[in-house]
Amino acid sequence: MIRWCWTGEHGAVQERRQEPERRAADTEAAAPAFANVALVVGSTGTVGAALVDMLQSSDAPAGPWKVYALCRRPLPHWCTPGPAASSTSSPNTVVVNLQVDLADAAAVAAALAPLADITHVFYAAWSPRRGSPDAVACETNRAMLCNVLSAVVPSCRALAHVCLQTGRDQFVDPFDPVMGTTSATRPYSEDLPRLEHPDLEDVILIELPGFFASRRDRGPVTWSVHRPATVFGFSSRSGRNVVSSLCVYAAICRKEDAALSWPGSRVAWEGFSDASDAELVAEHALWAALELRCKNEAFNCTNGDVFKWKQLWPALAKHFAVEWSGYDGEDKRFKLEKAMAGKEAVWTEIVRENGLLETKLDDITTWWSVDAVLNADQEQVDTMNKSKELGFFGFRHTVRSFDTWITKLKASGIVP
Repeated sequence: MIRWCWTGEHGAVQERRQEPERRAADTEAAAPAFANVALVVGSTGTVGAALVDMLQSSDAPAGPWKVYALCRRPLPHWCTPGPAASSTSSPNTVVVNLQVDLADAAAVAAALAPLADITHVFYAAWSPRRGSPDAVACETNRAMLCNVLSAVVPSCRALAHVCLQTGRDQFVDPFDPVMGTTSATRPYSEDLPRLEHPDLEDVILIELPGFFASRRDRGPVTWSVHRPATVFGFSSRSGRNVVSSLCVYAAICRKEDAALSWPGSRVAWEGFSDASDAELVAEHALWAALELRCKNEAFNCTNGDVFKWKQLWPALAKHFAVEWSGYDGEDKRFKLEKAMAGKEAVWTEIVRENGLLETKLDDITTWWSVDAVLNADQEQVDTMNKSKELGFFGFRHTVRSFDTWITKLKASGIVP
């Protein structure tokens, strides 16, 4: 169920619903059976998976939707392709799964150029390129986005909007996160000047007009940028699986009869943090794609509250029936990436003993990303005022969100 409070102009969604019908006369590839057609790039990521599920909902605005779900690797065996079988799914939704390496420009062009019916692009892909310098990772991700836009923009006459998911890089310098000039301006708002380092937003702000040059005889294409904080959710694969990684850590502690020790900083334990529920980020992207007043705007996207990790840690321990300990001094800090090295056999035994779906440790954990979150040395919080002023009142209770995603992981047989 879509849970944002829609307060924008009533005619905005209706106009978006009618646009594909008006555009259908300009292209033989338009699919009149669908009100809109989405390309979800990064469909097995945390937010991408939530988007695919949400667009299948019977109450998805501007639906029914046809969805092209694009990911780099084959779907894992525990991920069922196609529409979710639930009472909320629309029987008219079609999901087409695509497997493409976004770094391969030729492969992207071959896969996407024929998809001439796309009306909306939701780009939620990101490659961490572990072991590479940050500048190399930025360039890799920039090239991936450019490959998608180069293939889609010229061929999709009905294209109306591009949603791009980024993060806090415009406020926090990834090369020197502690010394960023905006650190004294927290909570961050969208009107702060962006730091001068390369990121994905440069493609939208600087290079996008070049992609649209060939569309002078077609309708305008708008864009929106969405900047979540730490995302709480689960996907079959994700570059930043925070919740599932912590669940695995707790399960291993229980298996080894060890306490769930807090590995991070005092700031993260006692200070204020914010998070973004994956489903809320998906709702936020769809809202911006349909709300006319949101065109060509960048937005923060968080749950709308703040929390402390000392609130979540006992809840995590309770789910896995394990003792826990909190922050206990700088000399007790450690990195999960190091502590969990070599635990593959332990996890295999946990899977077998609990009858879980067969998974590899690397498939459902990203220890380095959890280390980055839990070892924060500064509070990082955003505001959602811009979205509220334009009519988005969606929110999540972060403590409950954390609990909900753990419950879903357990119910899905991913963790015990």
